Amino acid sequence: MDFLDLVKKRYSVRAYKPIEVEQEKIDHILQAISLAPTAANRQPFRIILINTMGREAELRRIYNKDWFVQAPIIICACGVDHESWLRDDGRPTTEIDVAIVLDHLTLAAASLGLGTCWIGAFDPVEARRILRIPDSVTPVLFLTLGYPADQPKIKERRQIDELVKYEYW
Repeated sequence: MDFLDLVKKRYSVRAYKPIEVEQEKIDHILQAISLAPTAANRQPFRIILINTMGREAELRRIYNKDWFVQAPIIICACGVDHESWLRDDGRPTTEIDVAIVLDHLTLAAASLGLGTCWIGAFDPVEARRILRIPDSVTPVLFLTLGYPADQPKIKERRQIDELVKYEYW
């Protein structure tokens, strides 16, 4: 599939079929995240794969939406700041690196017919407690993963000339 076709195909899925994701597909996706570029190749991230079956009630304390626990797999993407590359101003690139990794994951999933949805509005205290995340690691984003049971909604996109400046602002 052409890359732009893949990007156009991907959307934020908010309804999932009750079908398990095959291990081969999970392995493919994990390979894609291991190849994602990170600053200085530090890979300051960890991924927690969570099977939702039987854990719906506790997972809803992290993000209380039906479709969140409807997905057969939820992924918690964590940042490890002490492993991150630091910019000259001392700022770690951890969250940027995690976002790049999740973008690879999202596109790899879409290439396999799977759907995802990024979740940033979760309860970090509950996430840390339920998933036993150590204090030195930060839950950055969650992602649902499974077979879509909905259809993409067409969203208007800005024109390229609104988004891109050449040479100067």
